[in-house]
Amino acid sequence: MPFEIFDTYPILGTVVALLALAGAALFANFVIKVILLRLVNRLLSYTPYGRDEELRKHGVIERLANVMPALVVSTGIAFVPNLPDFLVVVVRNVANATIILTVAMAISAMFNIADVIYHRRPIARLRPIKGYIQVFKIIVYVVAALLMIATLIDQSPLILLSGLGAMAAVLILVFQDTLLSLVAGIQISSTDMVRVGDWIEMPDQKADGDVIAIELHTVKVQNFDKTITTIPIRKLVTEPYKNWRGMQEAGGRRIKRSLHIDQSSIRFLAQDELDRLESIGVLEPYLQKKREEMSDWNSKLGDRARNAANTRRSTNIGTFRAYAEAYLRSHPHIHQGMTIMVRQLAPGPEGLPMELYAFTDTIAWASYEGIQADIFDHLYAVLGEFDLRVFQSPAGHDMQRLGSAGVSAPAGWERQETPVRA
Repeated sequence: MPFEIFDTYPILGTVVALLALAGAALFANFVIKVILLRLVNRLLSYTPYGRDEELRKHGVIERLANVMPALVVSTGIAFVPNLPDFLVVVVRNVANATIILTVAMAISAMFNIADVIYHRRPIARLRPIKGYIQVFKIIVYVVAALLMIATLIDQSPLILLSGLGAMAAVLILVFQDTLLSLVAGIQISSTDMVRVGDWIEMPDQKADGDVIAIELHTVKVQNFDKTITTIPIRKLVTEPYKNWRGMQEAGGRRIKRSLHIDQSSIRFLAQDELDRLESIGVLEPYLQKKREEMSDWNSKLGDRARNAANTRRSTNIGTFRAYAEAYLRSHPHIHQGMTIMVRQLAPGPEGLPMELYAFTDTIAWASYEGIQADIFDHLYAVLGEFDLRVFQSPAGHDMQRLGSAGVSAPAGWERQETPVRA
């Protein structure tokens, strides 16, 4: 009989049985992946999720299909004759551990799909869940690791779990960063400190740009030079940073810049100069009001009005300040619902700072810079109408002009003659 040879050569029977088991595993893999998997994918193609390539690329079904060959090996190894018992146990345990790992990877892929679907909702920008997804995946892999170890050593998982109490301190030490990051992520999410899409500025971390991802351990910021800065998520709770979301939601971006006026050019205005400036449309209401106020004031002085120091007179710097504010209030790209102010700051070595404080009606960076530049272009050019000068430190060209004009240098600038050595 053909099977009598197996009694004569038991090793041959073992080899044949192992080959048959391997063939059965390969056949099961073929049936699952080539036939059944194609059928399932075709059925899923009739559903919205089945036609979504972004969801299908995670391969949940493909991962689950890998369970079948390992299951065939785990079940069939016991029917292979003449194998040592310890070898049967080892093969079965390895196959079972492979099944556990495969299932854990499939569950992890399902979490990825859930994250993708959630991020398509508008609320995802306000409440990202990627950090929580990563925590759940860590838990899945930790549980899978415990089950795999218990399977490989052929012991009950409860024995390992009973020893976790003694290992709690070690686990806390090992997962210290993960736990702290999880708590920080919960704080950030619950207090709405940072959202994906926010523009944040954190000089200590060299970050100045848009938040593109909030993960379990890190927050990724794409800087304006297109580089990526990765910030530990704990830093957003423990260290200061600037979030520009308020500016973006308000719809206006602040202009806060000064013109430095040469203080030696400040003086009173004569009546003919006031008449000329009154022809400027935005200044006419201001000058008329000032003329009435000063006329009433000066008429009450009586004989003291003979001394010009007692009278009130318009200055070129005050008139220019009124003009700059009126110009801002009539500008089509200045947000009229927000603060508009032109003020003098404390004078210093660089002249008298005249600060403009206003908000544009746009938050777009390029548009904002263009509006700001146009405003200051105009104000610098119109200063001459008020007989004012911008302060600027002397440059080499200025010294050259003084020399070519034959103007004597100020006191203290005398050139010291250096004796020529023989």
